[in-house]
Amino acid sequence: MGRAARIAGAAVLGGIAMTLALVAATLPPTPRASVPQVSGADAHPAPDDGLRRCRTVTTADPDCETAWEAKRRRFFGERRNER
Repeated sequence: MGRAARIAGAAVLGGIAMTLALVAATLPPTPRASVPQVSGADAHPAPDDGLRRCRTVTTADPDCETAWEAKRRRFFGERRNER
């Protein structure tokens, strides 16, 4: 490829780039999508005081075992009687 062909190719690519830049600069901005509203109905329940207390319990406590089992089932989306 000759020197003149390279210069012509660079000029064409530069012209295309300039054209695209000018078109992008002159177009009106697109409106931004509105932020979707999140309902509180889909939110997970806040951790209750029972689980907070159970975090520090070092002995076997049936209430804590029940609370953690319910939390685990809720996390994994399991139903009560399925295993």
